[in-house]
Amino acid sequence: MAVTLDAGQAISPLGVLPPTGPTCVHLPLNVTPQELARYAVGLANARGGTLLVGADLVGQEAAERDAGELHPLMVTHAIFELSGGRLTVNVQHHRLPGGARVLAVFVPQAPYVLAAPDGAVIAWDGAHLVPVTPAEGEPQADQDYTATVPPDASLADLDPGEVARLRGLGRRISASGLPDLDFLRELGLLVPSGGALRPTLAAILLAGTPAALRAHVPQAEVCFYHHVNSEAEFQFREDLLRPIPALLTRLAELIQARNRFTPVQVGLFRIEVWDQDEAVYREALLNALTHRDYTLRDAVHVHHHPERLDILNPGGLPGGITPGNILRHQPKRRNPLLAEVLSRLGLVERAGVGVDKMYSLLLRHGKEPPEYTTYADAVTLTLHSPGFDAHFARFVARKQEEMQTLSLDMLIVLSLLAREGEATRATLARALQLPEDRTPRLLRGMEEHALIVRGGVGRGIAYTLSDEVRMALGGEKVVARSAEHGREPDRVHTPEAEASVRPAAPPRRSAPAQPRPDPGSGPSAAEVRAIALALAREKGRVRNADLREACGLNTQQAWRTLRWLVQAGLLRKTGTGTRDAAYELV
Repeated sequence: MAVTLDAGQAISPLGVLPPTGPTCVHLPLNVTPQELARYAVGLANARGGTLLVGADLVGQEAAERDAGELHPLMVTHAIFELSGGRLTVNVQHHRLPGGARVLAVFVPQAPYVLAAPDGAVIAWDGAHLVPVTPAEGEPQADQDYTATVPPDASLADLDPGEVARLRGLGRRISASGLPDLDFLRELGLLVPSGGALRPTLAAILLAGTPAALRAHVPQAEVCFYHHVNSEAEFQFREDLLRPIPALLTRLAELIQARNRFTPVQVGLFRIEVWDQDEAVYREALLNALTHRDYTLRDAVHVHHHPERLDILNPGGLPGGITPGNILRHQPKRRNPLLAEVLSRLGLVERAGVGVDKMYSLLLRHGKEPPEYTTYADAVTLTLHSPGFDAHFARFVARKQEEMQTLSLDMLIVLSLLAREGEATRATLARALQLPEDRTPRLLRGMEEHALIVRGGVGRGIAYTLSDEVRMALGGEKVVARSAEHGREPDRVHTPEAEASVRPAAPPRRSAPAQPRPDPGSGPSAAEVRAIALALAREKGRVRNADLREACGLNTQQAWRTLRWLVQAGLLRKTGTGTRDAAYELV
């Protein structure tokens, strides 16, 4: 028989048991781990609280028997099996003044209804475990796990040094002038509970002591790995369980220690293009820590390879968001309190434009956009680092000097055309994550600004870079196909030329400008083309990565060569995207 206690407060260091109430349950010594797990899930489905095993023993009985034989691992194992790993609890033994040991299980309120493997849902009604009907068991969208208050949390769980760090980050907000406790209350990190101010999980995530993090949110750990190459096992690992601001500082130190940059001269100025731009990976890490599912027991994993940075995050993308609509979908915050506090402190974007920011910073240097890979309960963000397009970076910087700011949508179009040579409206719409009927206005505007040129008619309409942009990106003005391939000259894609084309004979694509090798001691452009053809002949197809490895090129140099061979009629492209594309002999 379970005995109900008054409030869900923890056993104090002096061994004082919590008063009776509906959020604390006494269980007898002979309770099995499986039965205890049922009570834990039922309590989580209600309001959370504390389970105490052996608290009713008194006198001689307490001296002879206690809960010491019930190991915490037996309890956590049973709870993991029953909840499918979705319920994280804190299990501790406490010794009472008389010497007897009590097992305490501190259970948070679940952010959504937990069901057993057979689909059954139970909840604690204050006196018994009762079944929950499907209608009653619907998840509540407004629940926020980071806003919950752990039953045994206290002000001692907060590190004054980390609170001072938060105050430094939020020095521009009005609350920064308040005393510490009022400052934290204003941010929503401290709330009244059980007659005292207690920290929420968001407070512990942002300013908790090491002991509090281990006790309440051990899954907030971040594991950093450094790999010397894409094939090798990690060479270095560091596991970090720190408040989020301190985590960001340490992760930046680890990444920057292995980061490299290339200087690019733009007029009288010099810009530095890093393999991993700090503003980009900082935004990616903040997104991971802010929007991960903290109800899952898994840690965030960061793998730093020479050619990419992978961030593996527990919990899939919030409902409705996919890699194909992440730029356009209305922002969704899995942890509203945590996201709101980080936004007020100036660390994350309130309007959910962090993804836009990453796209823009990468594309303006001619790099690939961030790549998302989703799973049922996880998501991986990959930031590719090898090579960049120096011509593209100069072009964007000069446009900014001319006070002609290129929007993110323009950068997406220009980046795709610089890599692929030409693209249809449908292809551009997919890259922009827009319906095709919403792209004409953007494309017309880019034509009017002489950034792109439209060619073909009807379904054959395609877009290419204008001659001005092509030359700025290191190419040459498009004229005719090379005579060495025995092809007749083609028209330049201009509006005037397009108007003279008959539907029955649409213009063929213009000859590619010969790719210019960047300064260095590598193979010439003709040698790179010959190597690409040889690889396609030997392997049946050649990819960008194959050509990069064989010739020591960066990503953009390899794309230019492969595009030239396609436009020259020597290779045929199969597949789509930056990593699925392959090239076969015609």
